[in-house]
Amino acid sequence: MSGNVRTTARSRVRSSSAEPETDPLRQETSSNYHRTKYESNSTSNFKLFLTITFFFIIIIFFLVHHFVTSAAQPHLPRVVTPFPAPKIMDLPQFQGEHKESLYWGTYRPHLYLGIRARTPQSLMAGLMWIGVKDGSNHLRHVCRQEDALSAYGWTKHNGRDYGHQVLVDHGMILTTEFIKSKGEGSGYGWDWAVRIDVQIDKSKWNEDFGRDAQLFFYLADEGGNVLDAGRENLNIRESSLLASGSRTDIGNWQLHLKSTDDLKLHYSGFHTPHFHNLSDLVEENLASQTRKHGQMQLPDSSDDSPNVLVFQIIGGFPFTTDIVFISATNSESSRVEKRVNSLTGDSLSNELKYKEQAYDEKIEKIFNLAEKVDSESISVGKAAVGSLLGAIGYFYGQSKIDLSRTLIHSEHAAYISYWPAELYTAVPCRSTFPRGFLWDEGFHQLVIWRWDIQISLDIIGHWLDLMNIDGWIPREQILGAEALSRIPEEYVPQHPTNGNPPTLFLALNGIINGLKNNEFNVMDRSEISLFLERAFGRLDAWFQWYNETQSGEQMSSYYWRGRDNMTTLQLNPQTLTSGLDDYPRASHPSSDERHLDLRCWVLLAAQCMHSIEELLNKETKPEKNYGSTVKLLSDLEILNEMHFDDVHGAYFDFGNHTEKVQLKWKELKARRQLVREVLERPVLKLVPQIGYVNFFPFMGRIIPSVSNALNSECHDFLC
Repeated sequence: MSGNVRTTARSRVRSSSAEPETDPLRQETSSNYHRTKYESNSTSNFKLFLTITFFFIIIIFFLVHHFVTSAAQPHLPRVVTPFPAPKIMDLPQFQGEHKESLYWGTYRPHLYLGIRARTPQSLMAGLMWIGVKDGSNHLRHVCRQEDALSAYGWTKHNGRDYGHQVLVDHGMILTTEFIKSKGEGSGYGWDWAVRIDVQIDKSKWNEDFGRDAQLFFYLADEGGNVLDAGRENLNIRESSLLASGSRTDIGNWQLHLKSTDDLKLHYSGFHTPHFHNLSDLVEENLASQTRKHGQMQLPDSSDDSPNVLVFQIIGGFPFTTDIVFISATNSESSRVEKRVNSLTGDSLSNELKYKEQAYDEKIEKIFNLAEKVDSESISVGKAAVGSLLGAIGYFYGQSKIDLSRTLIHSEHAAYISYWPAELYTAVPCRSTFPRGFLWDEGFHQLVIWRWDIQISLDIIGHWLDLMNIDGWIPREQILGAEALSRIPEEYVPQHPTNGNPPTLFLALNGIINGLKNNEFNVMDRSEISLFLERAFGRLDAWFQWYNETQSGEQMSSYYWRGRDNMTTLQLNPQTLTSGLDDYPRASHPSSDERHLDLRCWVLLAAQCMHSIEELLNKETKPEKNYGSTVKLLSDLEILNEMHFDDVHGAYFDFGNHTEKVQLKWKELKARRQLVREVLERPVLKLVPQIGYVNFFPFMGRIIPSVSNALNSECHDFLC
């Protein structure tokens, strides 16, 4: 009984404290539940651990890869980092038919006649001839002032498919005409032809100079493609074919020569990686032949795998020859003979007359010269436009950037290369400055946009695509070996601190006014709007670069960087960056300077940006309020306070200046040189020099007609 009582008591206790144990099934189920829950939690935790570990491994891998890559490839300096935006030249309006129509052209303006395509590795063509100066023979090729030609230049050129040029070389008169044709079967970029007419002025030509003219027409392939001469012994009576070859851009091609005159032909083939000194190759070859055989003629032979072919054309005065380039000769519809005939002889004469007439009519339609000037002045006007359009060139290469003021890589690396870039641009001077200059180009475009808006936008777009991440554009573009060969080494490096007048805003201002005055058709209006939309970010960055890097010590003042404050070899240190190189500024360059012209350029740029904002309905940003900038820089009271001289009645620069400086001959570095002497300590003041700069506020229309600056006393001084 007592046992039963104990059992019952124990049972009661267990029943009250651990009831599940009284039910084996429930006990087993509970145990399994807890075990499963524990195992499930453990599995989840393990998966989470693996996931986190995996992500950490990926992050570590990318960090290691980044550091290894960074170590192998140093960080690109900002100065050579392109502007982070889509290129303007990638717009659809610059592709397709537009791009093909401008593929070939007289795009080597530094030559008397030079043809190439708008592609980095082009097939090129050019003309040389033997001229006579001071009784000696000289090979003409590159435009040089020392050649002393009486005249050369495109008297007519439409910038696309036609040009007429006259060259007068000491009694010899050469007329070169260029034309392009989109014939049936033409390849990419179409066919083109050159007519060369040679005459003499008997009053200036001495027969002792010879009775024959010697021309040299050549082809050179920058891409290294092999060129094939038509035959070993050239005879135009048997075949007009001079050369042939193949390229990926235009397919198979042929070069033909036709003439009704009695001409002799010789040739020579060269294999060379250099194309900037082709005239040297020809001169050396002719000199060798003269020494060996007593005749100044090419040897009718070639190097292995030539990428340059030169054809010597000899004819008695006068004579005319037509040279034709035919593309895509491998196509089924090539019809080579028909295309050659259409670009030679009478067919070519008729086509050239048609193009000349179209040029004359377009000149009159755009500029209305007949109502304004006499016939002689009209001829000058036609030649001026033709020379400008005929001097448009295509360049490809890398600018050389001076890092001395921005970044020092190492003791031995003073320069760095800009990214490889192309530039389609007019040039200021074919003999002296046959390359792109930023400030010159704005003035060129004042004419070109009126003549051909598509060409103008193409050129402006190329320039803006040269902008780096800071909004800077190198002011002088020396791209490629041909451009480098024409400039002293000290002028090659470009300085990222230095600018040039932003004259492209002049052209853009004109284009915008043309839109407002309905001077464009519907398609042109659309393309201009698309262009401005794409270009706006670059134009904004360009303006900010000027506004920030060229600003002066005083608010709303500016000064050109790049003046040499250490030179003793100039009476007044030059300001190349202003475009007015030797205009006399403050005698002692400093950061205290205030340059009147630059202030006016910045105002022009702000006005143009404000107009573009309104045209595109852009939202004005408080930190970039162009309207406010225009108002500030147009404030006559501030302008007068900074730049107006009441005594002289004129607007001047301001800076550390003295008028008492002179140049004296001195022995310097073992030679006699003119050295500057300063006879008076300079002081901060307005610089009393009269010239173009004084008129900038008037040209910018900042000065109202009632201003005291226009009173009679001031007018007398300025006159």
